[in-house]
Amino acid sequence: MGYRVKIQKGQRPTNRVFKVVMLAAIAKAIKMKKGEDFEWLVEDKNTLVLTRCNKLVLRKIAEE
Repeated sequence: MGYRVKIQKGQRPTNRVFKVVMLAAIAKAIKMKKGEDFEWLVEDKNTLVLTRCNKLVLRKIAEE
């Protein structure tokens, strides 16, 4: 299931910015932390990929 978001446009004296709000449910699911660095990659005109700059270390689940 996906989540729809609206793009926000900000107008500042020196530049224009577009903002995407990260929903709390998504941020919690990927264990996002305040101030963490991410990078946007343009895959094509319809797809943006958000990548965490410092990869999380995932621990393996022990097999029983």
